[in-house]
Amino acid sequence: MELRDDYLRALRCMILSRTLEEKLGSLYRAGGRIVGGVYLGRGQEAFSAAAGVNLRWGKDVYGPLIRDQAGRIAYGEPILDTMRTYLGAVTGPMRGRDGNIHRGQPQKGYMAMISHLGSLVSVVAGALFARRLQGRLGDCVGATSIGDGGTSTGAFHEGLNMAAVEKLPLVVSVANNQFAYSTPTSRQYACENLVDRAVGYGVKGFGVDGTDLLACMQVFRTAFDNARAGQGPQMVVGRLLRLGGHGEHDDASYVPEVKKSEHEGRDCLFVAQQQAMDLGWATAGEIEDWHKDARREVDKAQAQASKEPTPDPYRENWHALSTPELVEGMNE
Repeated sequence: MELRDDYLRALRCMILSRTLEEKLGSLYRAGGRIVGGVYLGRGQEAFSAAAGVNLRWGKDVYGPLIRDQAGRIAYGEPILDTMRTYLGAVTGPMRGRDGNIHRGQPQKGYMAMISHLGSLVSVVAGALFARRLQGRLGDCVGATSIGDGGTSTGAFHEGLNMAAVEKLPLVVSVANNQFAYSTPTSRQYACENLVDRAVGYGVKGFGVDGTDLLACMQVFRTAFDNARAGQGPQMVVGRLLRLGGHGEHDDASYVPEVKKSEHEGRDCLFVAQQQAMDLGWATAGEIEDWHKDARREVDKAQAQASKEPTPDPYRENWHALSTPELVEGMNE
């Protein structure tokens, strides 16, 4: 029953994520409505949500990447915060001061994404290590994600190596979406599979079909259980395809048509919906209702965020966040 409940929660998070991101894409294409770029997770929602449902808001540490909207929702981020940040509202968690994908609430363990890929591994590992030194690690676990290209960075190596040496409860999701922007995996690594790298760090590695929500749920549950049980970092590599460009500004013309028809090119949302019906866990009517609920929720969030103010450059205090007045939590 627990797996079924978690599965359906992940599926609903996928539906909400897809609905929200379709709205964000349309606002971006409308011109002038979105502050910054838009990077969508279409095709990666199952892999992301399956990780997110294993995390507890305010207790665990999470450092998501640009295509982890489904994971963010599963973790507990309100979509109103997402919409506020994309529309640059001062009411959002970043107060309209940072890029839309760099949102977070570090005081709650929700780390803002860093564009320098690989760096979040050390940030999340550092947060876990700090909690250990403070004697409040408990059953806390940390998670972050990276793409296939990002695993080639020095920051990824240093962060994962440190986490492995300290046996930190860290789960690293590697979304092998076949392209690092436009660079194919054949130009990124020479090993047969990215999961082969795990043994070199002394961490447990898992490979999974990233288009199969049930498989992702089962693998991530094992990985998180291992991490919480003191078995050190876990690395989960999901094989899938990014179903779109690197961002909404990119037409993905470099992706061969044959690649889109391969197994990894399946739309994980369609697969998950059919899987839920085949398992008898949901009906077509229930799934349609979830889509309707998602559209209502997204429209409501957009309507509210659209009415809220953006930062006033003549009245805002633009001091760096390192100043005492703006340190997280001190001005609340």
